Amino acid sequence: MKEFNTLTRGEMQIMSILWDNGRGMTTHEIIDAYPEPRPAYSTIATFMKILTHKKYVTSYKRDGGGKTYVFSPLVTRAEYTRQAMKEVKKSFFGGSLHSLISFFVKEENISDEELEEILSLIDKGTEKRDNSRITDL
Repeated sequence: MKEFNTLTRGEMQIMSILWDNGRGMTTHEIIDAYPEPRPAYSTIATFMKILTHKKYVTSYKRDGGGKTYVFSPLVTRAEYTRQAMKEVKKSFFGGSLHSLISFFVKEENISDEELEEILSLIDKGTEKRDNSRITDL
């Protein structure tokens, strides 16, 4: 993804439905996945045009389906999250990972268990990096 376009709340809701479903979906299937009250067909159709233009989804005509299009994500949830977090780090924290992490440490009530898990992840990441440096020598 070259240029990052942040998803609106409505776009994110549709992308979550597509990601959770794991397969291409028609506009009607997307609507059926919403809780009540469901949005209008025209609302979802407009969002699908926008998401296609932003290159988050692709579409194709269903075999024998007449005018029915099936929409599939072009970007995984992990890819979008990675880009969104990079954008947050750049926009709000001047690109500093330290500032981003410091913010969450100060603002969130992190339990002892969560802190242990975070420290374990950091240790594992450090070990992988150290091992890759040894093999590079």
